[in-house]
Amino acid sequence: MNKTVIETQDLSKKFNSIWALKDLNIDVYEGEIFAFLGLNGAGKTTTIKLLTGLLKPTKGVVKISGYDIQKDSVNAKRLLAYIPDEPYLYEKLTGREFLEFVAELYKISGEDKQKIIGHFIDYFQMQEYIDKLIQDYSHGMKQRLVFSAAFIHNPRLVIIDEPLVGLDSASAKKVKQLLINKASAGVSFFISTHTLSFAEELAGRIAIIDKGQLLAVGTQDELRARSGIEGRLEEVFLKITEEGKTGC
Repeated sequence: MNKTVIETQDLSKKFNSIWALKDLNIDVYEGEIFAFLGLNGAGKTTTIKLLTGLLKPTKGVVKISGYDIQKDSVNAKRLLAYIPDEPYLYEKLTGREFLEFVAELYKISGEDKQKIIGHFIDYFQMQEYIDKLIQDYSHGMKQRLVFSAAFIHNPRLVIIDEPLVGLDSASAKKVKQLLINKASAGVSFFISTHTLSFAEELAGRIAIIDKGQLLAVGTQDELRARSGIEGRLEEVFLKITEEGKTGC
């Protein structure tokens, strides 16, 4: 069994009287692409904020490679990168300046910094706009920049919210290939997405959540067996979420 990179123990979050997430227990392993699926309001965003330490759980624990994200946040966060669905960037910097800033935050300098930055500029074909102000970037251009920044410090875990939002087909293909290459090198991915075809194509295991409750987790074959449906992931997902609503 591969090393456990994410471990949650009875992870729960309550807002006023409402449980946004209740008793989530999942493991994500080294080199795994793990997809997290749910309808709007299912608890996906709350889960991501708990995994990244942006929210404090009402109860339960998140461990990143054994480090408690709340009690040992420095060591835990050193290992991970977070890519939100809406990029948060310093818009008065150029793309290159932003990547250099991120590299320096992680104490990467000199030739190493320039080599890494140059690699991602080439990979995502950002040469035409990398020296322009970020405020003039389209959403897709910002997403390519954010993906580049996330991998600068060679994280062992990448948590992504909606990876393909705003990307054209060529950029989406490059993102998919990047994830496959990094996973084969041992990097783990926790990916929340509405794009079921993306999960169907790339994910080794999939978790389905609804109304803050984990309904199912497993490989696609295991989820098909669980649902009794041999069709596409979309059909399996809809069957499991419908069963969750009716309590079947």
